Amino acid sequence: MGPWVRKTVGFALTLLWCALPVFAGQNPADKLKRLPRTVWNFDDGVFLQTDGSLSENTCFRLAGRVLAPEFFQNLKRVDDNQGARYLRGKEPVSEFPERLSLQFVLHDWPCGTQLHDQSAPQYLTREMMGKLKLSLFWKRGVALRPVDNFKLVYFSVKVVPYAKELANELHERLEWSYQLDIPSAGVPLTDSLVLIFRRADGSIAARVAARL
Repeated sequence: MGPWVRKTVGFALTLLWCALPVFAGQNPADKLKRLPRTVWNFDDGVFLQTDGSLSENTCFRLAGRVLAPEFFQNLKRVDDNQGARYLRGKEPVSEFPERLSLQFVLHDWPCGTQLHDQSAPQYLTREMMGKLKLSLFWKRGVALRPVDNFKLVYFSVKVVPYAKELANELHERLEWSYQLDIPSAGVPLTDSLVLIFRRADGSIAARVAARL
């Protein structure tokens, strides 16, 4: 081996030796420690909201939350390098309580197509809403399983007030309120509660999930 070759090999080995400490310091465990820690608080329950439609000119908004006496108080979800965990203080929580209360309201909402369409909106009526069918499911991954034996605890329809001087000139606006009692014993917190409203022809008018 000539002098030039020996110098070249020696120079290459020196570069490799200098680089080794850099790679050695990048321990995969060190990278995990730098993952951000996210904490979600559920003191006020689990909120849900979505927009739905009955036609191109008849749309609505659904908004509500899932509650249970004292269950969600101090309940947190922590996402960090250990994965997702549910805790109340330092105690792990893995399942929902025996029963949940689902409360939501549904009212008129502008359709997205009406931003460019000057045709007048068609507001929700009692007859329209009477044709909608509500189904509830527990969702795990992509699998849905029906929620059986849920009960309607409260239902009301109220007129949304206008300014008095306009009340006689405008269409009646209504708001629907629901409260459902849902059996949930043994359901893991990683499952989502899915609401689906279907039109008379079976097509989906609205779908939303309450997830922790």
